Amino acid sequence: MCRPAAVLAVLAACSVACSAAKIQQLNYRPIIGVLAQENLPGDESATGPSYIAASYVKYLEGAGARVIPIRINRTEEEYTKVFFSINGLLLPGGDVDIQTSQFSRAAKIFYNLALRANDAGDFFPIWGTCQGFQQLTVLTSNKNLLTLTDTKSVALPLTFTAAANSSRLFQSFPKDLMQALSEENITANFHSWSLSIQNYSRNYKLKKFYRVLSTNNDGKKEFISTMEAKHYPFYAVQWHPEKTQFEWIDKPGMVHTTNAVRASFYTASFFVSEAMKSQHRFPNLVEEERALIYNFSPVFRGIHAVFVQNYYFD
Repeated sequence: MCRPAAVLAVLAACSVACSAAKIQQLNYRPIIGVLAQENLPGDESATGPSYIAASYVKYLEGAGARVIPIRINRTEEEYTKVFFSINGLLLPGGDVDIQTSQFSRAAKIFYNLALRANDAGDFFPIWGTCQGFQQLTVLTSNKNLLTLTDTKSVALPLTFTAAANSSRLFQSFPKDLMQALSEENITANFHSWSLSIQNYSRNYKLKKFYRVLSTNNDGKKEFISTMEAKHYPFYAVQWHPEKTQFEWIDKPGMVHTTNAVRASFYTASFFVSEAMKSQHRFPNLVEEERALIYNFSPVFRGIHAVFVQNYYFD
């Protein structure tokens, strides 16, 4: 007969072993894909037809991830191969059509792959920033439900909903940072289109799929500024956490305060921690190294450009 002390020792050993197993299941070498898009009109620095702002790459690298560029105008087969090689997808901000562009075409392919993978127990997260936020609303609703707002260059505090504190995204944020986000003008907004609370509430697909975590108001319309999917690891912010640390254009709405920088890091760190739960891998090290952003050099566009540095692709 086992003695109580012996039983406790066995249980403790099992607990340690189980905890170790859970730790081993995390991927501490996550690689996140950032989707390229068609060049901005009049970009004289462009050395290729598509680009990724370097700030998104730095944003993820600063939180412990590596990055590969996902180029537009590729086949669905190529995108599928990439999908099963990376551990997450970031849809960046920009200025392309979110229904007809090559950016939107590629985003839709990855979105559908992510839905199927997560439904099958294959964890794969997606993050959308600004245009990426808007793209996700179109992919989920199959409609463009955006409305014009006066938010082209302004920093705002977040109005948190009751769901924010228990959300996956915000639940690990320090209390003082949550307070700062709710009281200080530290979220950078550079968009003309938003998803209004009214349009969200009227659309069954969006209401069923996403949980609203924060809103903002331009003085006339209340719009969603942060949301997460209820049953998928999909996250979206209408504001720009990456600009705080890595963009320096002198415009209203650009903030570089300590709390703004902290908010940038915590959002990136959260998403990278989600990517660590994905077990996707490149077939071999050679293919992995060839795909990484390190193979490309960013172009300096000027300290006062909309994007200080861009990567360009064919």
